[in-house]
Amino acid sequence: MQFFPNQQTFITFSIGSLTFEVRWYAVLILTGALLAYYFSRKEMKKVRYIDSDFFDSLFVYTLWAGIAGARLWYCVFFNFEYYFSNPVEIIRVWDGGLAIQGGLVFGTLFAYWFIRKNRYPFFKITDMIFPNVLLAQAIGRWGNYINKECHGAEVSEEYFNGILSFLKEGMYINGHYYEPMFFYESMLCLLGWVLIYFVLKKYQNKRGDLVYAYLMWYGLIRFFIEGRRTDSLYLGNFKMAQLTSIVFFIIGLLGYLGVFEKFIKKEKPTLIFDFDGTLMDTRTMIVEGYRALFKKYSDESKFTEEIQHEVIGPALPDLFSKYFPGEDFDTLYADYKARQEEVMKDSVRPTLHSPEVLKALHDDGYKIGIISTRSKEGIRRILGDFELNEYVDDVCGVNDAKKIKPDPEGIFSLVNNNKWNREVAVIGDSVMDIECGLNYGAYTVAYLSDASRSQELAAIANESITDMEDLLEIVKKDIYFTYNLK
Repeated sequence: MQFFPNQQTFITFSIGSLTFEVRWYAVLILTGALLAYYFSRKEMKKVRYIDSDFFDSLFVYTLWAGIAGARLWYCVFFNFEYYFSNPVEIIRVWDGGLAIQGGLVFGTLFAYWFIRKNRYPFFKITDMIFPNVLLAQAIGRWGNYINKECHGAEVSEEYFNGILSFLKEGMYINGHYYEPMFFYESMLCLLGWVLIYFVLKKYQNKRGDLVYAYLMWYGLIRFFIEGRRTDSLYLGNFKMAQLTSIVFFIIGLLGYLGVFEKFIKKEKPTLIFDFDGTLMDTRTMIVEGYRALFKKYSDESKFTEEIQHEVIGPALPDLFSKYFPGEDFDTLYADYKARQEEVMKDSVRPTLHSPEVLKALHDDGYKIGIISTRSKEGIRRILGDFELNEYVDDVCGVNDAKKIKPDPEGIFSLVNNNKWNREVAVIGDSVMDIECGLNYGAYTVAYLSDASRSQELAAIANESITDMEDLLEIVKKDIYFTYNLK
């Protein structure tokens, strides 16, 4: 094994009679790719519903697709006749010849197929990745320095006096000095990454903005860099990279201005509702259920107004163990439900405008689910009493998931079992509901049905509403229904 045997090779090693080389170009490209992966994965972790195995697979497969695309692009536009006549030469990537724009086109096409196949939002994923591609390109361009390529016109030796002196030796090619166009592109890519990743991302207001910003920035700088290069790929009399850069810039500009929104149908987020207190006013029924338990297993006088407020929202096992320690859960639950059955007909009613909103959302094509610590059968029965069952696509009750709220298992169950859009908005009236949404990575909407909890809920939810009709405007926004921006 030998490190740095020559300027272009990072390491050589032998296995038996075979000798292998790892070129600096490959090391730099892989280093750039891994840094892009690192920063993209940091963003991905904020969107908690994105499976890490999916993201790793996307990175590896897209990288290979990009390399294949970069090689094919180079072969087609460098010397198509030669490579068509000698197809075996196409796979000899180690001899040089990759075109980054071809890698971007092929990699993006593959990523689109793979992301949609796994039911993730394309622009959400690519907004996390594309800005970091600029960082990868900034590092990868130094492979051109190693290979003495991506240069401009011939210049005098004095050109490298001062700040560019460290590039002088590498830009001395066949007895002449050349403009280090690779260096200018590398620095501009780095600048673009800083501006998009650290600045624009903070003010992003619609999906795809970061992708479009990348296309505009890279299209613009590559167009001018390519105009100075003397080792470009051509399509007829035109530099292929300049033509592609124009296309990139136009797509980026039109996308950033929102022109494509008129033609691209947005995928609607999945809507997950809490039941008690959100869709149905069950406060009286819940309180009466607990009153019966205090009367039988404790002391009804201890069931104060403060405790009556406390029992609205939290899970039954937690409160049963708190107020009736040592009692059998199943026995308590049976008595609790029996009392609720007695008062249900006269005490349960939909919250304000919930029936109209459910119908409007259903008719508009939204997938609607309910997660509750109540049983699925009980929820369906109450919905049936008010002729609302047809507007709710599925229900995850207390017995349908191993873990109850605030664990997000119920959301994953509904989304995965029904193959719904993974972008989710959770609507609930308790801290437990909002935390469930946050643990999934969903957009959260607090329904402020209880004035005493309004401040607490508003502090952790993305948005707050006091009338269910307000939800109709929220779901139409061009935003990511993924994670809590606060």
